[in-house]
Amino acid sequence: MSIRDANVVVIEVSRTSIRAGIGLHDLLKTPAVEFPARVGIRRDASTNVEEKMASTSRAGSMFPQRSIAKAAVKDYLVGQHLDDALARGEDLIISYPFAEGDISDFTQAEAIWKHILFTHLQRRRLQNESPVLLSIFSGLARTTYERICQVFFERFNVAGFGILERPMAQLYAANNLSGVVVDVGEEFTDISPIYDGYIVHPACTSVPIGTKHCENYLANILKANQGVVNALSPADNPLDPETLHQTLLSLVSQMVKDDLIKVPSDGETAAPEDEGVTDIAAVVVAGREKAVIESGMKKKANAKASAADQARAREIELLDLIEVKFGDHTLTIGKERHRLCEPLFDPSLLNGVYGIQDFGKEKVLSLQYMVGHAIGQTEIEQRQYIWQGLLITGEVTRHVKGVGIALQSRVAPFIINPEISTDIQPRSTRVLNVPDFFAEYRETGNGYAAFLGSSITAKIIFAESSGTNFVSKADYTVGGPHSIIEKTPALL
Repeated sequence: MSIRDANVVVIEVSRTSIRAGIGLHDLLKTPAVEFPARVGIRRDASTNVEEKMASTSRAGSMFPQRSIAKAAVKDYLVGQHLDDALARGEDLIISYPFAEGDISDFTQAEAIWKHILFTHLQRRRLQNESPVLLSIFSGLARTTYERICQVFFERFNVAGFGILERPMAQLYAANNLSGVVVDVGEEFTDISPIYDGYIVHPACTSVPIGTKHCENYLANILKANQGVVNALSPADNPLDPETLHQTLLSLVSQMVKDDLIKVPSDGETAAPEDEGVTDIAAVVVAGREKAVIESGMKKKANAKASAADQARAREIELLDLIEVKFGDHTLTIGKERHRLCEPLFDPSLLNGVYGIQDFGKEKVLSLQYMVGHAIGQTEIEQRQYIWQGLLITGEVTRHVKGVGIALQSRVAPFIINPEISTDIQPRSTRVLNVPDFFAEYRETGNGYAAFLGSSITAKIIFAESSGTNFVSKADYTVGGPHSIIEKTPALL
C-alpha cells in the first residue's frame, strides 16, 4: 500500500500526558498537540463510581484512576473541553487511565485517542487515510496490545497501525540501540535496560519518586529563605501553611520552566572561557547563536561598569543569586534552587516533607542503586553494551540541565563488578542526549525523545513497500487484532 508522509499520525502516551502530530517532514517537528492524559465526567447522583484501590506509594496521588460503570466514550470530557468545564467550577470526576503504566479503563483511553484524531488532528472517520504509530509503555500484556489495535481499526478506521514501546523510541532518538533509559515522570521514574534494540523486560523497574516529590522538597527548602517567605507571607497578613506551600510550589514550577535550575555534580566540568575566537560553524550547528550574542553583550556591559558594580557582579556570580519576577514580587534566590533533584539520589530526604503524604512507609531506594540493580538483572555479556548509554528523559530534562551527568557520577560504583575480570567487564558509562542535528529539538533537552524516536520510526516503517512492521487494513481483515503481535517483533 502507498502511504503519504503528510498523512502519518504519531501519538505518544506517557503516564500523565499525551502528545501527537500529523505529517512527517524532512525536518522532524515537535508535537503539535500536547495535553494531560486525563478525562472528566460530570458527577451524577445516579452514576456508579468504582474507584481503583491505590497502593501505599500512590496514597495522595495527583493522578487518580476511577472506573465509571456504564460510562460511554461520548460521556467523557477531554483536553480543552475538560479544562473549560473545570474553569467553570463544574463538579467532575477526574481520571488518569494511564497513570499506573498500563491502561486501567479502555473507554477512557479511547476517549482521549478519539479527541486527538478527530478534534485536534481533524481526521474523518469514514475517509481516514492516516496510519497511526502509537508509542506506549513497554511490557503490557499481549491482549492489551491486541485490544489497542482493535480500537484503532474498528473505532477509528485508521489506514494502518503500528506500536512502538516508549523506552525504545527514546533510545532511538539518542541514536543508540543499547543502553538504559531513565524516564523521570511526575510520580514515578521508569528504568528500562535495552540490549541491541530489544527491551530486557524482566530487568525493567520503577522508582516511586518523580518531579512532584522534587518540587515539594524544594518548596520546603525555600521556607528557610526569610526574604522569600516575608515577601509572600508578610507578618501583617500571613498565609496559612497550605496556601504558602502551594504558592512556593508555583514559584518552583516557574523557576523550572524558566530554566533557572541545574543539577550540580562532582562529575560536572566547567565550560572553558571564551578566548575571543568563535567557531561560527560550530555555533550555528549547535543552535547557540542567541547564547553567544547575549554573552558578548554581557561582557561589553561589564567592561563599561564601575569597579564597584563589577565587584557586585562578581559577588552575585559567586553566590549564584538570581532575581525572579513572581507575581507582584521580585524575589532573590540563591544556590538552594539547584537542590531540586536531590530526592532522586537520596529518597530519605523526603521523610516528613510537607506536601508528600505517607512517604517513607516503604523503603525507597535511590535512583543510582535502582539503575545498577536493573542492569545487574541482565545477562552478563549484555551489561557492557547497556552501560555504554545512559539516557535520562522526562519533562524535567527539558528545563533542568545536568541530571544525566549527576546520575553518571553516582552510578560509577555499580558498574565494575570485582568478581568479573574478563573482557566483558564494563568500565564506564556515557550520557546520551538527543543530537543537535535535530534542529527542532535543540531547546527541548531529552523531554521529547519519545516523540522524536516515534517520528523517526514512523518515517521508516510506513515507507516500506512490504509493510512488514505495521498492520495494514488488509492484514487486519485477515488476521484481526492478533496481527499487531505478528507484525511487531518486539512484542513477541
